[in-house]
Amino acid sequence: MPVTTLSYADTGAFSKLLLDYLSQHEVLTPFYHRFPTLDAFAAQIDEKQAAYPAQNRQQLVEALRAQYEGLDVHPAVQDNLDLLEKDTTFTITTGHQLNLLTGPLYFIYKIITAVKLSRQLKEQYPQYDFVPVYWMATEDHDFAEINHFQLFGKKYEWQAAETGGPVGRLPLEGLQEQLLDQLPADVPALFREAYQQAPTLADATRRLTHALFGEFGLVSLDADTPALKHALVPVLEKEIQSQASHRAVQATNANLEAAGYAPQVYSRPLNLFFLTDDGKRERLEADEARGCVAVLNTDRCYGQKELLDLARQQPERFSPNVVLRPLYQEILLPNLCYIGGGAEVAYWFQLKQVFAEYQVPYPMVLLRNSGLYISKANAGKMRKLGLSAAELFRPLPELKQQVGVALGQEEVNLKEQQQALAAVFEQVQALAQRLDPTLVKAVAAEGSKAAGTLAGLEKRLNKAAEAKHETAYSQLSALKDKLFPDGSLQERTDNLLSVYINNPQFLQQLLEAFEPLALEFTVVEE
Repeated sequence: MPVTTLSYADTGAFSKLLLDYLSQHEVLTPFYHRFPTLDAFAAQIDEKQAAYPAQNRQQLVEALRAQYEGLDVHPAVQDNLDLLEKDTTFTITTGHQLNLLTGPLYFIYKIITAVKLSRQLKEQYPQYDFVPVYWMATEDHDFAEINHFQLFGKKYEWQAAETGGPVGRLPLEGLQEQLLDQLPADVPALFREAYQQAPTLADATRRLTHALFGEFGLVSLDADTPALKHALVPVLEKEIQSQASHRAVQATNANLEAAGYAPQVYSRPLNLFFLTDDGKRERLEADEARGCVAVLNTDRCYGQKELLDLARQQPERFSPNVVLRPLYQEILLPNLCYIGGGAEVAYWFQLKQVFAEYQVPYPMVLLRNSGLYISKANAGKMRKLGLSAAELFRPLPELKQQVGVALGQEEVNLKEQQQALAAVFEQVQALAQRLDPTLVKAVAAEGSKAAGTLAGLEKRLNKAAEAKHETAYSQLSALKDKLFPDGSLQERTDNLLSVYINNPQFLQQLLEAFEPLALEFTVVEE
């Protein structure tokens, strides 16, 4: 299994903010706590251990055990649930939406990064234990983002009868007929069974991640439960009374913009949603005219005292948005590091002061491993074209030129002829100037016409040269389209099944290939 690494900058696919962070540019230092290195985890462990309440750990373990009831829990997961009861156990967390059948490959890459880092930390700090956690975005209500996936160029989609509420609560009516029955016959049974045996999307996603990553000890957490929401009460109180998170984010955004970076997410005066009786997730917004806080798209409007009483008595009715969700996560978990994609890293940089406001330790923020998988067939085509894995990231015209040179294609360049032609017409213009100045413009026009004719001939001659190697160029274009769908990274489009069906060892191969703290892009060849 050949593995090649290259810098994220060389891929041309990542933002300036991200590249500056990976290079530890000093301008970004104020926006994070500790840069993720093995040695830096020592101080992070001490800080979290001192600040994480024993009652939070107990509530977490009780909730997790309840969520895993009814599953044939893998011994590695059971061991990690037991370890979480100890105050010397910490988590390495990644989060993601409940994409159907895992969605794009980067969901898989996030989890593998968390698993690998947990193992590396255990080697570095054997006196502690580290559990990889998948934070399930069960409260997200953007169903359109998760109800489909791409496999072998075909889009599979599920249209649920009920949307607009937390997607984790969605029943799975229609999924069998609309999607599962349409899958290729060689899709492994575990992908269908996870949904066939589950009552809701959250339960199905837990079953699927357990089937895929149970042997690696991955623990999946659904925080949309009343027992866990009680830990959010102090945050709800402060948010309702003083809108602390909004003020903190606004101040950070001003500093980010002054440093030359655009904020990733938008903060609102109230960064909370309300879960209505009919299962919807609606935004809370101050209604100055009525002097209350309105639940949008309903007739509900609460006074501050009424809303505070509700938050204390029924915190499960409240749902944090993108600004407060990370805070909720870090309150619940004995977490040291959050692993996310580029956009997530960017919005975590907006949140450091939010954590300071609520006196919760700010975790390390680590970019997940990114990768490109090249099958045996595509690796063979790459080598036949004389290309390396790193060269595949170059623009197609450059690659065509490189392949053409390797194939002995004659490059037609009439630059010298154009220069000679221009010199001839300059002489003619000089002659016209002496004999009849009124002819100068006509000579210039003929010169431009001749230059255009020569440029057209150059294109035609190059096209004729390319035609001699058209098969190779077609293979190159097809290879680029396969590995970079729609001109983007493979991981942003392709589904796990596109590899897993033919290579069931793919997850283990990723675990061996990825180096979370190396901060490099990884190319894995089958």
